[in-house]
Amino acid sequence: MKKVISLALAAVICSASMLLAACGGSTTKTIATVDDLEGAKIGVQLGTTGDIYASDYEEKGSTVERFNKGADAVLALTQGKIDCVIIDSEPAKAFVAANDGLKILDEPFAEEEYAICVAKDNTDLLGKINTALAELKADGTTESIEKNFIGDDTKGKTPYVTPAGTDYPNGELHMATNAFFEPYEYYEDQKVVGIDPDIAQAVCDVLGYDLKIEDMEFDAIVNAVVSGKADFGAAGMTVTDERKLSVDFTDTYATASQVIIVTK
Repeated sequence: MKKVISLALAAVICSASMLLAACGGSTTKTIATVDDLEGAKIGVQLGTTGDIYASDYEEKGSTVERFNKGADAVLALTQGKIDCVIIDSEPAKAFVAANDGLKILDEPFAEEEYAICVAKDNTDLLGKINTALAELKADGTTESIEKNFIGDDTKGKTPYVTPAGTDYPNGELHMATNAFFEPYEYYEDQKVVGIDPDIAQAVCDVLGYDLKIEDMEFDAIVNAVVSGKADFGAAGMTVTDERKLSVDFTDTYATASQVIIVTK
């Protein structure tokens, strides 16, 4: 009798395991290095650099799950629906800090440069922004803004403040962004804050424009700039050959890397 019960129990366990596997619960692949991405289920934010790079692995048997927000991709990872998430390094740090069961692989996935995008026919604005960025880099403003959001020793100590007496005689500039990309742009007290909004504000302060920020899906930003819905896009946007077919980019204002988030 005991043997019969044991066999029956084993059958139940086996059936449950098969059902779990069918639902994707036990088919996760361990990702320890970049080489393990082949054949893996990779989560990315739609339209981002991570999406572009991960697409190359679809030809190698990988499945790429695309999410509107990076947070949704990370949630899917915690639920065991995907094997890893490819995303920019600073947002990755914020996600891992908020989830004890996650970690970032030591090996960077790719290096990249961030810049502001403008419409191809808007050479006047491109030149003005580059001039302002050069001034802000030279006087240490861009570095101070980054330090205010990145780094345990300096974070929160150097907030950007519009200089007293600044006015905006030249009208408005509308910035397209995706405010779910901490620390580059995110919501705090129902306001979009972060590195990009502060740099954009500093640029507009130099140029005499009133800044207006439009939050939208990341993959809609380039189209918004091309169509004229927004004057420029700033969203931790990496300069890529593919994007340069549609828009022009300013000089680089930050460097970053793509990393891989996995479960511990």
